[in-house]
Amino acid sequence: SGSNSTVTRLIYAFLLLLSTAVACIMLAPGMEEQLKKVPGFCDEGLHTLIPHLNGFVSCDVFVGYRAVYRISFAMAVFFFVLSLMMIAVKTSNDPRAAVHNGYWFFKIAAIVGIMVGAFYIPEGPFTRAWFVVGIFGAFCFILIQLVLLVDFAHSWNENWVERMEEGNSKCWYAALLSCTSLFYGLSLVFVVLFYVFYTKPEDCAENKFFISINMILCIAVSIVSILPKVQEYQPHSGLLQSSIITLYTMYLTWSAMSNEPERNCNPSLLNIIAQIATPTIFPANTTVVPATPAPPKSLQWWDAQSIVGLVIFVLCLLYSSIRSSSNSQVNKLMLSGSDSAILEETGGAGSGAAEDGEVRRVVDNEKDGVQYSYTFFHFMLFLASLYIMMTLTNWYSPDADFKTMTSKWPAVWVKITSSWLCLLLYLWTLVAPLVLTSRDFS
Repeated sequence: SGSNSTVTRLIYAFLLLLSTAVACIMLAPGMEEQLKKVPGFCDEGLHTLIPHLNGFVSCDVFVGYRAVYRISFAMAVFFFVLSLMMIAVKTSNDPRAAVHNGYWFFKIAAIVGIMVGAFYIPEGPFTRAWFVVGIFGAFCFILIQLVLLVDFAHSWNENWVERMEEGNSKCWYAALLSCTSLFYGLSLVFVVLFYVFYTKPEDCAENKFFISINMILCIAVSIVSILPKVQEYQPHSGLLQSSIITLYTMYLTWSAMSNEPERNCNPSLLNIIAQIATPTIFPANTTVVPATPAPPKSLQWWDAQSIVGLVIFVLCLLYSSIRSSSNSQVNKLMLSGSDSAILEETGGAGSGAAEDGEVRRVVDNEKDGVQYSYTFFHFMLFLASLYIMMTLTNWYSPDADFKTMTSKWPAVWVKITSSWLCLLLYLWTLVAPLVLTSRDFS
């Protein structure tokens, strides 16, 4: 038994994860032979140029990307239509709430139908247009991930501080200090690795700027979080939240640098391993044999930053499906009710318990008011579909005729700008009570 506010979100999350798995299968080795059979997907004689590879390669390279675009298109259309349908739904008594919480067979059939139909969309400008939509959608979802991370960090900190006040304070204080130190330690290690592998003494000025400015901003935000004035208005703010935001910012910095078109400033994981493994000091009279160049950066989705991006996406998606925030600012950003969904579920489980052998069923805990905004939830999944599309295709941009397939600077600036906005958003959650003194942020 459970509440429909939680179960419904978990089912939608499962549908999105299932579509992600299907998209990954489309990129699996051997699938290109099947995809080439789709009319117009791989016209005979069509070739593309990958700048860091020698010469032209066949369209086998990007048919998987075309398939991912169409699968993501289907999921995005599905969730966007639902977000429009659910505008202004206030309680589960609204007839549209039944569509949101039920009719799963018809909704799954609709997804399959849209997905199949999407494969017959003429290529033309579709991929280029959808790439632009994908960039903006993924950018917005990165900000939503930040809001969820802030919410998670606040909840984590509050929970452990409460346990520390209840008893055994030394143990919980040590745990809090250990986690904070671990996150800051990892961030520092990443900064050092970025300077070693993603910068050159006479080159990569952009990377040097990205790393330095984000490191300075993270230090500034961490200092602000423990200022006496901020602590007075935000007693639960602290370094644990700042350490999590700092680590996430370092991930966004790495993700941005991983999309740079300059291969000299953007080594693949194999290149980095080769640099570490190659000895730099040799005994006298030793002939140095030039190392075999590492393979060029692959177009496949399973590179390191894409895998990390998928893991963060899955965790944020699951958390958004079961979250019960006590942070009023986060609730306003996520358009959620102030009541805890999990507490409602726990309190309502007794009414849904089986009596005299009856089957347990999901409890409707939204008759008096929805626990979250249906429209915003579906819109978030719409953005998540676009984020998955961009992650699986490495943010690569096709040109008009698929003559070239490159990672463009706009994708780099979108990611690095999102890191700055993330820090700005977190800073606002800290200083808002000081600036807007007339408003209640408790």
